[in-house]
Amino acid sequence: MRVGVISDVHANRVALRAVLDDMPAVDALLNAGDVVGYNPWPAECVAEMRDRGIPTVQGNHDRMVAGSGNYRGNRMAAAGIEHARDRLSDDQVAWLADLPTERRCCEGRVKVVHGHPDDPDRYTRPHEFGPDLLGDEDVLVMGHTHVQHHEAYDAGVVLNPGSVGQPRDDDPRAAYALVDLDALSVEERRVAYDVESVVDAVASAGLPERTGTRLREGY
Repeated sequence: MRVGVISDVHANRVALRAVLDDMPAVDALLNAGDVVGYNPWPAECVAEMRDRGIPTVQGNHDRMVAGSGNYRGNRMAAAGIEHARDRLSDDQVAWLADLPTERRCCEGRVKVVHGHPDDPDRYTRPHEFGPDLLGDEDVLVMGHTHVQHHEAYDAGVVLNPGSVGQPRDDDPRAAYALVDLDALSVEERRVAYDVESVVDAVASAGLPERTGTRLREGY
């Protein structure tokens, strides 16, 4: 059984389309959260998840967009949250609000969270990967850091597929992963996309300039 894994789309429709076009046939496609935030196309990216029926967990940006409070973090994140609130329909906001923080998929063999099994907002960076993160699942999927990485242990696999829409591992290409559940192996994949069209769209949407230009650097 082959499973496609994505995370941290962050309203980057151009990168999402590139990933979906590049991805070979899979038996399941899973999303580790943060469909919205930062980039210009939150409604289109939510619609893509829903139209394809992609099992998705709630990321911190998804939760903040669906909430009513003001975000007190960095300016780029705050602007992306307000932009998403302005662009999403009430039904799309409700979908974000109802997303679970954890999913078990593929007959329980894959667990998907956004940040950490014990805390959806906690960053779990590659040096913190270890077999202790695994429960009874064969594969643990996490997002949130925007850093593509995986480790295989006797107990199973810990995977971050990287970010589709805003990579932060010094590679500007959109990231995703393929998991072979029979072999318990992972293929990390990267896809070039038209970054400059996103930079232009960020400017046209009135979002912070750095939201777009950082995509050129992959950080």
